[in-house]
Amino acid sequence: MFVIIVGGGNIGSHLAKMLLEGGHTVKVIEERPALLEKLPKELPAEVIVAGDGSSPLTLENAGILKANVLAAVTGSDETNLVVTSLGRFEFNVPRVIARVNNPKNAWLFNQEMGVDVALNQADILARLVAEEMSLGDMMTLLKLRKGEFSLIEEKVHPLSPSANKSLREIELPNESVIVAIIRKNQLLIPHGDTVLQPADEVLALVHASQLKQLAALLGPKERIIRNG
Repeated sequence: MFVIIVGGGNIGSHLAKMLLEGGHTVKVIEERPALLEKLPKELPAEVIVAGDGSSPLTLENAGILKANVLAAVTGSDETNLVVTSLGRFEFNVPRVIARVNNPKNAWLFNQEMGVDVALNQADILARLVAEEMSLGDMMTLLKLRKGEFSLIEEKVHPLSPSANKSLREIELPNESVIVAIIRKNQLLIPHGDTVLQPADEVLALVHASQLKQLAALLGPKERIIRNG
């Protein structure tokens, strides 16, 4: 996959390193002299493109016509929106991602401005804090399909409604499935007659709307009352 990143600050350079480690082709566009001096210490020289990322000519020089993904992650919302509009409507990039710096501008980052995915850091942080507070000891390991599903891990509480019951006895939420159980450092593949024991670490795939229901089944009985 070929990804063009506009903005060589901390976010842009870190993203570039991750993508390069994953075997992807990357170009980072940056125009600020201080960052252009710093970037070669962090990234291969051939990855760096000096210039204004909101300029069609600079984008063309970076190879925008062959890009699979364009990520606008500068510290300026105005610049990011110009970049996304160019990427989508001028160069027809299949996937366009943008960073939202000021939460008040989040409403602008939509498909009409060429944005497929808007990364609103303040909103993401607020949602994560709220989610963690509502889910007790449940830990989110991975989000899938733009957060629609989550791979979670939670330890079975001794007072859980599911403790000492076989999986076929437990009424899991409709859009959830237990994919593995870790017991005394051993990974178990679950079956209908598998009995959940206190302190088992359950790995489950679950729809976002049913996270609380699953948390109530695996946590202490008191949690059902609090979340009910």
